Amino acid sequence: MTTVDYTQAIKNTHTRLKTNALNFWEVLAQAIALISPSMTAALIVPLMFGTSGTAGWLCYLFGTIMLLFVAMNLNQFAKRYTSAGSMYEYTVKGLGPKLGGLSGWSLIWAYMFIGIAGVTGFTHFASKLLAMTGASGYFSHPSITLFAICVASAWFLAYKDITFSTILMLIFEGVSVAVILALAFLAVGKLGAVDSSQIHVQVSGHVRDIGLGVVVAIFSLVGFECATAFGEEAKKPLVTIPRAVIASLLLTGAFFIFITYVETHALATGTPPLDQLDSPLQTLSENLGVKWMGVVIAFGAMISFFALAMSCLNAGARIIFTMGRYGIFPVSIGSSHKSNLTPHIAITAFACIQFLIPTVFMLASYAGAYSQLAIGSPFDEFNEAGLFGAMGFCAAYVLISIATPFYLSKIGQLKPHNIAMAVIALLLLLVPIIGTVYPEPAYPLNYFAYIFGAYMLGGVILVIVRSRSMDEFDGIRAVLEQTTVGPVEPAAVSEMHGEGTPAMA
Repeated sequence: MTTVDYTQAIKNTHTRLKTNALNFWEVLAQAIALISPSMTAALIVPLMFGTSGTAGWLCYLFGTIMLLFVAMNLNQFAKRYTSAGSMYEYTVKGLGPKLGGLSGWSLIWAYMFIGIAGVTGFTHFASKLLAMTGASGYFSHPSITLFAICVASAWFLAYKDITFSTILMLIFEGVSVAVILALAFLAVGKLGAVDSSQIHVQVSGHVRDIGLGVVVAIFSLVGFECATAFGEEAKKPLVTIPRAVIASLLLTGAFFIFITYVETHALATGTPPLDQLDSPLQTLSENLGVKWMGVVIAFGAMISFFALAMSCLNAGARIIFTMGRYGIFPVSIGSSHKSNLTPHIAITAFACIQFLIPTVFMLASYAGAYSQLAIGSPFDEFNEAGLFGAMGFCAAYVLISIATPFYLSKIGQLKPHNIAMAVIALLLLLVPIIGTVYPEPAYPLNYFAYIFGAYMLGGVILVIVRSRSMDEFDGIRAVLEQTTVGPVEPAAVSEMHGEGTPAMA
């Protein structure tokens, strides 16, 4: 399809999303729901302890600082430019359509697998609740049934209305985090605040595991950037989105450092130890004599994982939607629902894959095909999916950090501190990237980097074949501006055409 034909197809396609739909708190809810603080407290802290021992909280501290530099680079775009394409369009602005396409490709992988972690986490806790009530025997394949319930419900809410789904996520996650914090403070009150094994941690003994530990921290922290995917739907996006990016990262980073410290203090030397627990908060509540809180937390965690799956569906679908607009995917992917104003085709495609991947692995585990890979339960799939997703985010973070100084140079606003921020972010990102391959992780983690590499190679081929030139990209963008109904902030329009404003530097 020629550029003329493609732009004509865009004109004939409904591409409008719901404008002025999300305020700061609703955008923040999307980001926090995708980060999913409850997920880390409920399932990731044991994985972190198994990776880095008592240095887990240090990994979260390092990860938060590292991603703060990435966020500051990201916000150089977010405060100047608004779109539904998140880091995909941002990277295009700095490095061109091909590398931008590769960023979008890595984000699809990232949101897909973190979303699958949400689906499998939901299933894990839903199964526990069903077992408590004795209802699990009513399902012939309970895990696959719960996969379907989670994905179908998330699809329906994302398909119908972005505003309602974000408010729902904010409420669910807020209640869940409040109960977890209450349990944590109760533990501190009974056990004391000082844990010498963590305060005087022997970092030298854990240094070989710090890199992979930071990958686990990224698994927890990724999602702060998803606020940028709602540029066309947020109110005052050039202000709202940058604030949501930073606020979501700082709030959840502080929560992870605290909750990791508390769980390690309370459960590290128990029987079984922390790294062998699949419900650490329930164990903690039983140890503290408040077993009822464990049931409440299990229910809250189940809802939180559902919110994570839905948030990834919302954000990931908007990446596919935007890449469809620019021709990397079929133009129909870049169309929106005429009445709901949601990217319904992209949402449906993403949801189908989000269901099929864990289902295929679960069916294979029933047949014993993946016994050597230790993938035999939703809990196992959760761990594997999360680490896969973190790799996708690492690639996208590297590309956006490289793109930032190039973008600022193009618009005449590059300052020395912008270069320093980009360099620091890239140097810090080397820690988790190297940690995925050296020292060599245990089987099957030692193959994960190569599988992701093969996926990225496929992305390189796709974007070389399908990506258009920067002039063609700008031409399609101009058509989208003409066909999209709704107010666009003057500063954003000016920047779309390369006219940077010093006041926004």
